[in-house]
Amino acid sequence: MTFRPYPGLTIAALIAISILVGLGVWQLQRLQWKLALIADVTAHMAAPAISLDQALHMSADAVQYRKVTLQGRFDNANEAYVFATAEGGAPVYHVLSPFRVDDGRVLMVDRGAVPMDRMSQHSRIEGETNVTGIWRVPDGPGAFTPSPQPEKHIWYARDLAGISRAAHATLAAPVVIEADAAQNPGGFPRGGQTVVSFSNNHLSYAVTWFGLAAGLFGVYLAYHISKGRLRFGR
Repeated sequence: MTFRPYPGLTIAALIAISILVGLGVWQLQRLQWKLALIADVTAHMAAPAISLDQALHMSADAVQYRKVTLQGRFDNANEAYVFATAEGGAPVYHVLSPFRVDDGRVLMVDRGAVPMDRMSQHSRIEGETNVTGIWRVPDGPGAFTPSPQPEKHIWYARDLAGISRAAHATLAAPVVIEADAAQNPGGFPRGGQTVVSFSNNHLSYAVTWFGLAAGLFGVYLAYHISKGRLRFGR
């Protein structure tokens, strides 16, 4: 075999191929991270419910998606309504209510979803009660989230800082407890709305980057063959 590579082209090709292979390796690392995350969340969702004290003494990663049981009272006068869409795209409001546990600490509970045409019919639980739900750190408002209407208790993201400020409540933790599917009087709000969905396309991305690296290497060899600078045999 005779090979007389073009120096400049070879250096450029090596740099480009190294970058593409590096991106492929990075995606494989991201794949392992995502698989571990999915396994952790699955295990957390299946674990027994814990108390608020236990939750507050765990790390943020360890308590995320864990079931937590609270005992106390809802502050129904300061509930907020967060606009969302249900499965199929129907508009709904999630009812977020401050929940004061027996020792005075306050958590924000997402009691569940209510269709827009049933808002006047959703129930409010008075007096001492127990709530079990999923411990979640919610996404805040984005750059294009519409401005809330605090005077109407309407929000377009689970903006805990804004909602708790409007409710004159200081939260024990910046989280939402997403109530489980236990039925509320009258059927609404409808709990059990926790959605666990992680996109996992890292393997296909890795294959794409490695494929581009292989393709570029093939083009590099073919170019040298066409110029007579790479010959096989004698």
